Amino acid sequence: MENVVNGTVLVVDDDRDIVSAIAKLLEDEGLSVIKAYDGLQALDKITSEKVDLLVIDIMMPRLDGLSALMKIRQSNNIPVIVLSAKSEDTDKILGLSMGADDYITKPYNPMELTARVKAHLRRYLSLGSANQSPSHDDIIRVGGLELDKQTHTVIADGRQSSLTATEYKILRLLMENAGRIFSAENIYQNVWNEDAYAVENTVMVHIRHIREKIEINPKEPRYLKVVWGIGYKIEKHGK
Repeated sequence: MENVVNGTVLVVDDDRDIVSAIAKLLEDEGLSVIKAYDGLQALDKITSEKVDLLVIDIMMPRLDGLSALMKIRQSNNIPVIVLSAKSEDTDKILGLSMGADDYITKPYNPMELTARVKAHLRRYLSLGSANQSPSHDDIIRVGGLELDKQTHTVIADGRQSSLTATEYKILRLLMENAGRIFSAENIYQNVWNEDAYAVENTVMVHIRHIREKIEINPKEPRYLKVVWGIGYKIEKHGK
């Protein structure tokens, strides 16, 4: 079936009842679940087992969720959904700034959580198989930027850039349409496949992260440009 999504989700929260409830939700959807109860356990599971997506709380003993996320992002680009009782916009922006792909507040809607997990897994697992040899059509080049659609790798001026799944999706959209300006709403609708409402900050944080990873000087970008009051674009010739 087209809508079937497989994969392994690591669920991390110091509240064991919440972990059990989320695990049951995801297992009922046919997903495999690994459980952890603090940030240190999460790091151990990430390194010792195959994990395709992470759902993690922020406030936890021993190592909090954001600190764990920063360490995970040093070597792993799996989708990360932060699930937290902290619902202020500043908390959400901080979570996204640390490398999260999504942020859901408690109390969460079970249907929304499972839908977001499946959507991120679907995108992450369908980005391309490393077992396939890249053809000319699999490579997008704009100036010194090179994006491989099969291996999910990005080379910027000879340096490999480690992008998260969401960052990759945004960059691919812009590179495939080099020179075209996308508003924050356009980007959100294309990448998240959801209606866009007050998404400027969410998109802006991801754009800033991409710039930091692909630009030699993010403050004077050669590739990823802001068109003030309109949106974002990849400069057609990388100038």
